[in-house]
Amino acid sequence: MTFTDAAAQSRTMGRAWGDLVAGFGKRELWLHLGWQDIKQRYRRSVLGPFWITIATGATAVAMGLLYSKLFKLPLEEHLPYITLGLIVWNLINAAILEGADVFVANEGLIKQLPTPLSVHVYRLVWRQMILFAHNIIIYVIIAMIYPKPWTWTDLAVIPALVLLMLNCVWVALCFGILATRYRDISPLLVSLVQLLFFMTPIIWNEATLQQQGAGGYAKIIELNPLLHYLDIVRAPLLGADQELRHWVVVLVLTAIGWVFAAFAMRQYRARVPYWV
Repeated sequence: MTFTDAAAQSRTMGRAWGDLVAGFGKRELWLHLGWQDIKQRYRRSVLGPFWITIATGATAVAMGLLYSKLFKLPLEEHLPYITLGLIVWNLINAAILEGADVFVANEGLIKQLPTPLSVHVYRLVWRQMILFAHNIIIYVIIAMIYPKPWTWTDLAVIPALVLLMLNCVWVALCFGILATRYRDISPLLVSLVQLLFFMTPIIWNEATLQQQGAGGYAKIIELNPLLHYLDIVRAPLLGADQELRHWVVVLVLTAIGWVFAAFAMRQYRARVPYWV
């Protein structure tokens, strides 16, 4: 069998899907590696990953106090809004930026340990889920200070988080493969994500646009896909009305994203060890 024939056989949808399934099946490996990442990063630290919680909480409180005054919004409404926005944003931000470096950062394991490529992506997403669980404590504290009425529909946050995790996986796969092949992609994404932070309703909302006489930009903001990801998680936790359009957009983007991820895995999965 020639090298060309071997390469052609490796570029099949069956092998790409097999990598994803086999990688998920190695749960003990990526669960352990993800947990070890957290322990290693905060080794000899007294508070460990709670330093991220403290930093996120301090940022949320400072921004909540500042922007509630600037926009003349009630603190009991704007502080939970900003807090949840930052917590969800940190997860999305990590999926994009750390996802772009997921294979480069694991060069040694990829070359030395014969394991499915998707293991490294599952490890990344699991690590971010742990950090998300730490950060959500901030919102729990704020929700106790400013309690909101809850309904059964607010449990929609559970499928919303599942959808968010599914999107984190395909985002890390696509950007990870792309940034491994073209190293300029990673710094480009850093600049793009910084811009998207200000274009996404995290520290402002539609009411603030109306106050500033910029209500006409609301339709343009709708083109930002991150708005919809934020809303399906944030709205249930705030006890706010949930809009079907956000769920439809996220479901459509999830399907499209996984099509791209499947194509990328089929075409380039076997080349990643040579690119890192």
